[in-house]
Amino acid sequence: MRARSSRATARAQALRLLARREHSRVELATKLAARGHAPEEVAAALDSLARDGLQSDARYAEAYARSRAERGYGPLRIRAELRERGVGEAEIALALAGLEADWTAAAAAVRARRFGDALPEDPAGRARQGRWLRGRGFPDDVVRGVLRGWETDDER
Repeated sequence: MRARSSRATARAQALRLLARREHSRVELATKLAARGHAPEEVAAALDSLARDGLQSDARYAEAYARSRAERGYGPLRIRAELRERGVGEAEIALALAGLEADWTAAAAAVRARRFGDALPEDPAGRARQGRWLRGRGFPDDVVRGVLRGWETDDER
């Protein structure tokens, strides 16, 4: 009887965490383990939640990617952060594709917000802004386009 009540406790705690926000399976497993639940209890609880449609890595990846893109992060950074959170490559690819984002326009907007509308004239300024954009997770071709003044892919 102990195992059943402990499994139910793990599921209830996971549900409380999911009520606040989406979590990946790995995040929930880590949090439940930190609360003293045995690995088999955690696995059973998470399997039950996934089976009931209450926990989904695909749904988590979609919400996380949308949130990070809205905050001005690029696809490389979003992909890396989702990997760190234990989301699979298939879910990551679907989440990024679902954004249908114009990464060049997004990078241009976030660069202008940080550095102003005028593009840097000197190589040092371009290098600094390029490093900053790469740190935000934008690919090299997007960074080069933004620093050349391309606002969207259509204007190339």
